[in-house]
Amino acid sequence: MAEKNRNGIVVTVFSTASAVGKTLLAVNMTAELARQGYRACVLDLDLQFGDVANFLQLNAQYTIFEAQEAVVKRPVSEFQVMDYLTLYEFDGTEFFVLPAPQKLEESYNISAKAVGQVVSELRHYFDYVIIDTTSAFNEANLQVMDMSTIVTAVAIVDFIPTIKNMKIGYDAMKKIGYESNKIRFILNRSNAKTNIEVSDVEKLMDAQFYHVLPNDFKTAVESTHSGIPIVLDRVNSQTPLGKGLRELVDKYTNRVGPVKTTPGPQKSSWLSGLFKK
Repeated sequence: MAEKNRNGIVVTVFSTASAVGKTLLAVNMTAELARQGYRACVLDLDLQFGDVANFLQLNAQYTIFEAQEAVVKRPVSEFQVMDYLTLYEFDGTEFFVLPAPQKLEESYNISAKAVGQVVSELRHYFDYVIIDTTSAFNEANLQVMDMSTIVTAVAIVDFIPTIKNMKIGYDAMKKIGYESNKIRFILNRSNAKTNIEVSDVEKLMDAQFYHVLPNDFKTAVESTHSGIPIVLDRVNSQTPLGKGLRELVDKYTNRVGPVKTTPGPQKSSWLSGLFKK
């Protein structure tokens, strides 16, 4: 049994759009943290359609449903969160997974408060708790974002509606009271073909992307099919996407130098005019 002597960092992976790579990012961040020697776990909080366990080809006995149910039914002092986790191991690297519910009806019977208690317990056992979420400002997501050290906001620059939702989401997080340094914008699929300039998006958001990941559909699909995180695969970890994922974790663990910070006011871009009231 792991010792309960940590005060881990919580990183929530969130987006206002679906199919932007949240699960791939959450899994690979967890795997890379574990590879670097940190004790890490990933919690799948996409309650209805979570895919972390499938991504890693795990057959889990328990999910977040059973874990939060146990918190509700017994005193916290008697709750052993490690009993509900599933171990993932590859080539000497180990991390733990708490999957999403296996049944759709279970997703409607999950207490956000209990989820928060589960996360609090996970922090005692792990250096890093990575949380994959669904694309919604629901009660459970807000609960874990409030608890988070970092909210990793994943974006792709493809369509105007996606950018609109990203701005709405960022404005909402600022209204909630999150400091700008808590929200880290990650641009995924950066070199995908699009007529929208990244600089225009940054001007609209009045924030720069903290990290940029290249578009590499082939590597992402190979990882999904094999059940091996990109950063742990000896070949795929050397691709631009693999290196980009490792560099992101290096930033989060302060293994690299200073990163970009939120800039001051900039000239408005053509995108700005689309969102004026």
